[in-house]
Amino acid sequence: MKTTGKKISVFLTLGWCLISQAQGTLKDYKRANAVDSLFKNKVFNAPNEFHWIGNDYVWYSNNIGKGKEFLLADVKQQKQTPAFDHTKLAQSLSKSIGKEVNVNELPVENLEFDKTSSTLTFTADSLKLSCNLNTYELTKVGDYKKSLKKDDYWGGNFDELGNKPVGSPDSLYIAFIKNYNLYIKNKKTKAETQLSYDGSKGFFYSSYMQWSPDSQKIMAYKVRPGEEHKIYFVESSPSDQFQPKLQTRDYLKPGDQLPFKSPQVFVIASKTQIPVSTDLFQQQYDLSEIEWKDDSSAFTFEYNQRGHQVYRVLEVNASTGKVKVLIEETSLTFVEYSGKRYRYNSKKSGEIIWASERDGWNHLYLYDALTGKVKNQITKGNWPVREVIKIDEEKKQIYFTASGLDSSQDPYLLHFCRIDFNGKNFKRLTTENGNHKVTFSPDYKYYIDQYSRVDAAPVTVLKSTETQKTILPLQEADISKLQQTGWTAPEVFTAKGRDGKTDIWGVIVRPTTFDPNRKYPVIEYIYAGPQDSFVPKNFQPYYWAMSSLAELGFIVVQIDGMGTSNRSKAFHDVCWKNLKDGGFPDRKLWIKAAAAKYPYMNIDKVGIHGTSAGGQNAGAALVFNSDFYDVAVASCGCHDNRMDKMWWNEQWMGYPVGAEYEACSNTANAAQLKGNLMLILGELDDNVDPASTMQFANALIKANKNFELVIVPGMGHSAGGDYGERKRRDYFVKYLLGVVPPAWEEIYK
Repeated sequence: MKTTGKKISVFLTLGWCLISQAQGTLKDYKRANAVDSLFKNKVFNAPNEFHWIGNDYVWYSNNIGKGKEFLLADVKQQKQTPAFDHTKLAQSLSKSIGKEVNVNELPVENLEFDKTSSTLTFTADSLKLSCNLNTYELTKVGDYKKSLKKDDYWGGNFDELGNKPVGSPDSLYIAFIKNYNLYIKNKKTKAETQLSYDGSKGFFYSSYMQWSPDSQKIMAYKVRPGEEHKIYFVESSPSDQFQPKLQTRDYLKPGDQLPFKSPQVFVIASKTQIPVSTDLFQQQYDLSEIEWKDDSSAFTFEYNQRGHQVYRVLEVNASTGKVKVLIEETSLTFVEYSGKRYRYNSKKSGEIIWASERDGWNHLYLYDALTGKVKNQITKGNWPVREVIKIDEEKKQIYFTASGLDSSQDPYLLHFCRIDFNGKNFKRLTTENGNHKVTFSPDYKYYIDQYSRVDAAPVTVLKSTETQKTILPLQEADISKLQQTGWTAPEVFTAKGRDGKTDIWGVIVRPTTFDPNRKYPVIEYIYAGPQDSFVPKNFQPYYWAMSSLAELGFIVVQIDGMGTSNRSKAFHDVCWKNLKDGGFPDRKLWIKAAAAKYPYMNIDKVGIHGTSAGGQNAGAALVFNSDFYDVAVASCGCHDNRMDKMWWNEQWMGYPVGAEYEACSNTANAAQLKGNLMLILGELDDNVDPASTMQFANALIKANKNFELVIVPGMGHSAGGDYGERKRRDYFVKYLLGVVPPAWEEIYK
């Protein structure tokens, strides 16, 4: 129960100060500021990547107390040894680059072993070098410069006319677009032939045409363009000039008009067009995966209906233009194309492997590719397939990950499995109670299995796929140095959700100075986006959104409530047209259950913070759930789903845009807000339109609500960077602990 009138009670305010007088101090801030470095490099024997050399050897870099070592595991001999003589290589490197090289900190990257010729190739100090492992003589292979990957903007419009001319497989013709129509040119005679005559500026042929494998036909689709939608923002403080810059981005929002594609078939010999009816793909969100069959008899493509309640795999007969449905997926809520779509065409067997949630869980089905009939369900059970790793067409086997296989384990923990196409011979490749990461040998006869949990350090072993048993232990992480800092593992905690039956999973993070005799306000770090689950499952010494806040004198939690992914379809469907829900009914029950077990958790003072969809959730905590949450910091939130990107919001909120969009809007319901709210916004956010936060702020002002607005110049989509983190800490200390934060000059000097 929340204390009545607590926000204005002088007596309770004094009480908070007395209870928390040793929390939110300068010393706590200093520790919070240093906690990432305090915990850094304190976990040993926890390698990250494994590299196979053929099928018989695997090498990896292992972090040890004095630096790192490179190890080589021999599968047949079932032993591991140093991958090379570290001392000799350090000596050779020192001579080569002209400076002393520490044997335990070899500055080598991008290693490539050639076991047969005993050579090692690597990059170091802007050089690519080859090392003879018999003599340790180094040879310069070339210069090395790290490629700087350019970040492409995710929302840019696709240029349908931007493709180069497309040559036929028999090399006799090239196809191209001219005056919005399809043409072909004979490479020998240079003669051009116009194939289509119905293209226009408003409904033109795309330059991404596809020839049939026999070069007798060509598929080209017409495109009726959608509407253009841009967002605008001002870069107030550019580094290269004094005056601000106006920036724009292409940015489709829910309800905007989308392009319409109309595939057509053209016969080269007769120069004729075979029309294709669009009846089965009229309400397009997208057409994708257009692909000819090997015998040129037909091509297939996938149709995602606007609103995401119908998804089809369609086949077009190249002789008649007739369209038939191979696979149809429907849902009364949503087909999750964006996260669970999987299709594999087995050309050898003439079958299709398809993922579907039709029985209430994400599973694999085997289809006859000719008839479109389901031959059998491949995987089955009250657990979801998470990812297909490999399809072995020769053995008709599927390697995949799944979770929820063990009633005694966290249902989100990843396990690796194998099953036959016919659904028989299901094999668990991992069973240990942990989140597994597996690296298979190229022939899939062996695999490195590394598993951990937030409360269990990583264990790394080499296993046999045939027996699923360990044939060589590799590493067991050492966390003794970490524990000496006062670090304790997060606690995995479960409580029943709103239905009284379903387990809701989360973690509890405590400060290193934890004292069960004190009272600790609770802060929830939230991200309730339906596209995934978010509570960490792997071992980490530090959680950026939780660990430092805890050091200020809080208990920090993270929870996956209903409406998030990776459980049952029913668990997930809670989000549909209902993003304001955010799993809050489950979150409140979970926190109350934790506080019932741990009375030092003061749930009369509960804060929450999140970024992006988590920013929307944090705002919703005070707009729709102020009966429980008191203080929120919302960073770059999509506070009204009509203002955010189309693909994400229509996936969960549906199409057409209906009354539910307004019902879920923090902006439209701003007058309901109670509590203390801070909004953080990067002025250059091109992921979530910055206007979303500004409109929320405007609505709050009109509703006479007091709040804080923090705008960070030059910042993109983020939680506000270092400045935002400082403001967030101070806000929680001030309003949850009732303490005046120390001066920044003292904390960060």
